Amino acid sequence: MTLKTYQGGCHCGAVKYEADVDLTAGTGRCNCSICRKTRAWGVLLKPDQFRLLAGDDQMTDYRFNSKQGRNRFCKICGVRTHGDGHVAELGGDFVSISVVTLDATDEELAGAPIMYQNGRDNDWMHEPSIKSYL
Repeated sequence: MTLKTYQGGCHCGAVKYEADVDLTAGTGRCNCSICRKTRAWGVLLKPDQFRLLAGDDQMTDYRFNSKQGRNRFCKICGVRTHGDGHVAELGGDFVSISVVTLDATDEELAGAPIMYQNGRDNDWMHEPSIKSYL
């Protein structure tokens, strides 16, 4: 595991965070309704790997379905920076960073492996048959 500390945040700069991430360990894209509509690209972290530096008062969240997680976003510019919650199948408490909100280099982002999940059918352990649009 090669953790690197990244800075990140929303478009307008109101929300800022720091996260310890190993992009080489893999990232994820899903075809569930919210991930598909927002073209989400995330990486899961343990809560102690994430530090919100600014903007908690500038964020709102959206919960849906089982309400096990919050999708957090800046209420000024609308950018989803991260989410958090508790899902036993994911190892309990988690933070999911939106990869595109990391201040990473183009090369780091291009080199990050992507795993695809079939959330639409609740078949999380298998890739969807079509994933080119994700």
